[in-house]
Amino acid sequence: MKKYNVAILGATGAVGQEFLNLIEERNFPFAELKLLASKRSAGKKIQFMGKEYTVEEATDASFEGVDIALFAGGAASKTFAPAAVKAGAVVIDNSSAFRMDPEVPLVVPEVNPEAIASHKGIIANPNCSTIIMVMALKPLYDVSKIKRIVVSTYQAVSGGGKEAMAELEEQVKAINEGREVVANILPGASLAKHYQIAFNLIPQIDVFKENLYTKEEMKMIDETKKIMSDDSLRITATTVRVPVYRSHAESVNVEFEDEISVEKAREVLAAFPGVTLTDNPDEQVYPMPLETSGKDDVEVGRIRKDYSIDNGLNFWVCGDQIRKGAALNALQIAEYMIEHDMF
Repeated sequence: MKKYNVAILGATGAVGQEFLNLIEERNFPFAELKLLASKRSAGKKIQFMGKEYTVEEATDASFEGVDIALFAGGAASKTFAPAAVKAGAVVIDNSSAFRMDPEVPLVVPEVNPEAIASHKGIIANPNCSTIIMVMALKPLYDVSKIKRIVVSTYQAVSGGGKEAMAELEEQVKAINEGREVVANILPGASLAKHYQIAFNLIPQIDVFKENLYTKEEMKMIDETKKIMSDDSLRITATTVRVPVYRSHAESVNVEFEDEISVEKAREVLAAFPGVTLTDNPDEQVYPMPLETSGKDDVEVGRIRKDYSIDNGLNFWVCGDQIRKGAALNALQIAEYMIEHDMF
């Protein structure tokens, strides 16, 4: 099998580390590997597959000879993506920088792989909560067109980075030891106010827009329409940070043009690649963050009719947002391109 030169931008962060885990787990065909980060992280040593790598400071010149550039996300994407493309690399980007650019495909490989072919050097990875939802929506949409979606998310602190995870851990320790709780990270380190997340819920992820929705909520709305190629979809979202380390959960209510029975929904979801049906109320079996953390599949359960409308279903979906919601989805895009000789 042909091997490819790979660069990971943001290699020291949570998503960058997950890229490395998945490259090894999935036996991804890399020849050379370049680990890139900010000046602050440059010089760090990372052991990977029996070899020591030194993290390099990312510059415009970092992408010479690179075939696949996996960007973990953040402001660096806009800075370095054009340079990577100019050097001949295909950029698969986890940031929000290019997602709604009409020239950039927004891809979940199980849902809209055909969009990859239109890329001009950059392919955008959707928002983690969007990926998890559309994985469950797509097999249902293929049975009956969706009219309306109401989604509420329960998003793990790891979506806020390693610092948010560390803060949750420290806050729990402080409470148990009777010390003062310090909050410096959530709902966002750059925001004016921060709240305790331990034993709390924060109904804000990212900044508020003029329409009173948060940026995270609007990402789910706009990105879902683009991925599903359906601007007629009516979607409303509420996104909430919860004191869970890893794996997002979502409560989804869907109205279809035609009736879909619970049995049919279970059938098509169970058959869809990347989805595991976890739905047995009699045995108290349903998806949970603890059970989905570290797993590749999105799990769907609590499927039931919505008796308040015609042709409505409710379901509950959980997925590891660092894996399928970020690093895995990006790597699957690269794997699809390799399989279909698109480099």
